[in-house]
Amino acid sequence: MTCQVRQGNTCTCRPSNPLPLNIVKNDNFSLLLLYSSPFSSLLLFFVHFLTDMAIWFARSKTLVSSLRHNLNLSTILIKRDYSHRPIFYTTSQLSSTAYLSPFGSLRHESTAVETQADHLVQQIDEVDAQELDFPGGKVGYTSEMKFIPESSSRRIPCYRVLDEDGRIIPDSDFIPVSEKLAVRMYEQMATLQVMDHIFYEAQRQGRISFYLTSVGEEAINIASAAALSPDDVVLPQYREPGVLLWRGFTLEEFANQCFGNKADYGKGRQMPIHYGSNRLNYFTISSPIATQLPQAAGVGYSLKMDKKNACTVTFIGDGGTSEGDFHAGLNFAAVMEAPVVFICRNNGWAISTHISEQFRSDGIVVKGQAYGIRSIRVDGNDALAVYSAVRSAREMAVTEQRPVLIEMMTYRVGHHSTSDDSTKYRAADEIQYWKMSRNPVNRFRKWVEDNGWWSEEDESKLRSNARKQLLQAIQAAEKWEKQPLTELFNDVYDVKPKNLEEQELGLKELVKKQPQDYPPGFHV
Repeated sequence: MTCQVRQGNTCTCRPSNPLPLNIVKNDNFSLLLLYSSPFSSLLLFFVHFLTDMAIWFARSKTLVSSLRHNLNLSTILIKRDYSHRPIFYTTSQLSSTAYLSPFGSLRHESTAVETQADHLVQQIDEVDAQELDFPGGKVGYTSEMKFIPESSSRRIPCYRVLDEDGRIIPDSDFIPVSEKLAVRMYEQMATLQVMDHIFYEAQRQGRISFYLTSVGEEAINIASAAALSPDDVVLPQYREPGVLLWRGFTLEEFANQCFGNKADYGKGRQMPIHYGSNRLNYFTISSPIATQLPQAAGVGYSLKMDKKNACTVTFIGDGGTSEGDFHAGLNFAAVMEAPVVFICRNNGWAISTHISEQFRSDGIVVKGQAYGIRSIRVDGNDALAVYSAVRSAREMAVTEQRPVLIEMMTYRVGHHSTSDDSTKYRAADEIQYWKMSRNPVNRFRKWVEDNGWWSEEDESKLRSNARKQLLQAIQAAEKWEKQPLTELFNDVYDVKPKNLEEQELGLKELVKKQPQDYPPGFHV
């Protein structure tokens, strides 16, 4: 018998002449081969195949026993390939594809040969001595018992561009801002200040029931909005009215919502400051904390599925990171590789709870890495730093289809809301320091003025006009009729159930009986 060279993984050995019944022996066992048949080549092929497989299984058994003994594993961890595969395979794909199925069955490209089995076992032996081949990636071994420290000895640095005097720090890495954009950013920050002041006073006068300011966080509002595309979908918390202001929400629209009149898009059903606009891709604010984060992950994933050149941007406060939805939202976005920019406003206080009582980690930025999310810590009172960071994060999210986490370091100068008195739990000196020395509007104004783009005359004119327009908007909003009582029961069911009809009837009768208990202009 002659043995010709193997072609690929197929043995082409065949007898040179038909042979009678023969016994072929080797060191391991004897095989009875019949070469007098026309199928001799095929039979010999299977002989080699069975020989190789016997060797492989024998070595695999030894390998399994060794791993179980040395690693104390009841089952062997097998690498699984979770990459996307087509539902249907062609014949050529089946013959050339090799992978480990999710159930751990090994599929070879074709018949294995003894030398390949030797090499594979040797590779496994070498890898197992250094690494654990586990789903998600290889994990190295160490003989040193060492726990990961609870935190780094050095805190994550905070990215900034402008110093406290509004001057650009030498060698700063930032995205340049044009005169037109810079002036508009400052105008909107100043307008937001005026709006907060007047609406807050309106609540104190009893003209609206509730309000919540953004004092101290104007740069996060406006600079982040300036860095986004109008197509990006925003899911706010409740301290981001500046994003709507930047996108074109008018002072009249803000007033209509706060007064809950007929022009309010929410039909008067929401508390004041719970704004929303389909036109401006701004989800309506909801009071429950952190619910918008898993929603943002879902919206971002839908944008990805639709191949939109846009991302989702969602905001949350430091207190919201203690909610389960924060962790669910980040994990969902990371696993699904959804284009979402998570912006956390770390302003030091979750109402009256200080951050030292909120978490033991180095703020929020380190939480991103735990979920496999790229993260950065930014000076939230530096408009240029906020703009650069958000614009870069937005670019990563859209082009790389990945989530990004930004921790904005800032301070809530105002009370949590009109229902809060922050002087009961924090020092007045602390508030004054952040209001005067680290004011984000003043810092950005200095930079704009130093560039010759703004003057005292411009400042006086802007604030005077903003105040005048807002007072006119409030007066007009007060004159609008309130939503009729029936709107309280609409838009929930297509056909009202009987119990809801009974509640509506009972409320109407109560209003008619005691009209003095309801505001002027309120009607059934």
